[in-house]
Amino acid sequence: MFEGQPCLISRALPGSCEQESKWAYMQYHLLHITKKPRLLDFPSSPEEEESDGGGGDGEQGNYHSGSLIQALGRDISINCLLHCSRSDYGALASLSRSFRSLIRGGELYRLRQQNGIVEHWVYFSCNVLEWEAFDPHRRRWFHLPRMPQPNECFVWSDKESLAVGTELLVFGKEVTSHIVLRYSILSNTWSPGAEMNNPRCLFGSASLGGIAIVAGGCSVQGTIYNSAELYNSETQKWTTLPSMHTPRKMCSGVFMDKKFYVIGGMSPDGLLTCGEEFDLETGSWRLIPNMFPAQGGARGAPPLVAVVNDELYAADYAEKALRKYDKSSNLWIKLGNLPERPVSVNGWGLAFRACGDRLIVIGGPRSMNGGNIEINSWIPKDELPEWELIDRKPSGGFVYNCAVMGC
Repeated sequence: MFEGQPCLISRALPGSCEQESKWAYMQYHLLHITKKPRLLDFPSSPEEEESDGGGGDGEQGNYHSGSLIQALGRDISINCLLHCSRSDYGALASLSRSFRSLIRGGELYRLRQQNGIVEHWVYFSCNVLEWEAFDPHRRRWFHLPRMPQPNECFVWSDKESLAVGTELLVFGKEVTSHIVLRYSILSNTWSPGAEMNNPRCLFGSASLGGIAIVAGGCSVQGTIYNSAELYNSETQKWTTLPSMHTPRKMCSGVFMDKKFYVIGGMSPDGLLTCGEEFDLETGSWRLIPNMFPAQGGARGAPPLVAVVNDELYAADYAEKALRKYDKSSNLWIKLGNLPERPVSVNGWGLAFRACGDRLIVIGGPRSMNGGNIEINSWIPKDELPEWELIDRKPSGGFVYNCAVMGC
């Protein structure tokens, strides 16, 4: 009955014939209501927000807040939706107010987290005020709405980015102060974000589920900090943490073994090779001497580091090498080479991130006329790294900011 129909639902097979039939029913039901599977973007205008997309409560008479899909019941409906790709949530949100409320209210993402269902997407900016998202598993691209432009200073100043929960935070400068912009995947809109207790730029940061930690950085006047803060995306509030041992800026942060690490950077006295580990349970910092070799000098980018399966990796942009951190010996071991085509300027313009169970390198070859952005991927294994070019598209070849969101 369903042969030749495009599949709206990306799913894991259920464990019983009864569930299988309900999966099939839901797929068929959704396809015939929408008449337009794979609408990948959320409605963005107020008019679209109020519209039911041709399949709303009043027109179908088959949806209400209690059941979602009446023939399946609310619990099974939600269980089915949990296993849909979130790239299809835009189409699902257009079915009815009930679906839209479930998705945009954040309930579905909270349930996904409780059930260990996570999709990792890469968010990056290759052009000022423009952001894109990429789903590496389904190789789909998405354009985010253009960022608002607070002032010219924000446009041309350094910016940091951080993905936490269902939010993308972008930190920048006004003339004499800092500013935070917040993008929500629930509404597909930008809005002002919550300011830190001690606003800063050029800090190290990382997220773990719905929380994130920022450490170090500097003030608008250039004062280098040793302070740190924790952000809770559920409450959109910042909490001040104990200070690090060493002030530092231009550093990097990662979560590993459920602890937060800040690596490298610069202090008022020069380049740093030490790292620091923050234990969330004890609320204390531990200094790790010689954790990361100095590279790039004062003009170099912050360390390009990423964690997959609680193992720390680094992109050595000077030697175009991939290295792995040996925790027991506090040494870096060369595994192989980075992809050839993506280039950088002392590490700037090249993105190196963990994306679920894989390492991602984003960049492009130098070109006078724009060129392409390329996304290379490798799932760490025992053998030498073999990078797979998973996609490319015309774009500026320089990556200004990059973050990975898992939800």
